[in-house]
Amino acid sequence: MRIHYSVAAAAAMVVAGAGLAGAAPGDTTVTFSVSGGSLAITVPTSAGLGSALPGNSVSSQLGNVTVTDTRALLSAAWTASVTSTSFTTGGATAPETIPASAASYWSGTASATTGTGTFTPGQATAGQAQALTTSRTAYTLTSGTGNNTATWNPTLIVAIPGGAVNGAYTGTVTHSVA
Repeated sequence: MRIHYSVAAAAAMVVAGAGLAGAAPGDTTVTFSVSGGSLAITVPTSAGLGSALPGNSVSSQLGNVTVTDTRALLSAAWTASVTSTSFTTGGATAPETIPASAASYWSGTASATTGTGTFTPGQATAGQAQALTTSRTAYTLTSGTGNNTATWNPTLIVAIPGGAVNGAYTGTVTHSVA
């Protein structure tokens, strides 16, 4: 009888332990947010194109232009544009002014990109350079998702009119993104 009692006590302990091990699981709902940032463009502060005689052209790369999109969008897209002012020297009289239409721009291909989407230069080659008579597309992103960046080093060409006068000419090339 003593053996029978020990088996019954052991069975009771197993049943009691099984009840603890079979407890229902507890679920925890976890939430968090993914923050969106901004769309920004950075450009070089200055660029020198060199010098040339009237009737010739000056040309040089401007330096890295970078679009940074940290908006974390499901459907990301942006267009970077470029414009130019006239270039002037001295008193900015007619012979001291080279119009923006004398400036041509080509973006070239990106030197670096991050993120997903289709990155497209406005003008991939020198043969596609466009006069800055109006705002031009410098670069675009389409079909993007999440954060992304693109960097390119555009080239500016200025055709110096035959009637231009001697001097250091200054103008402003403006890149923007939307």
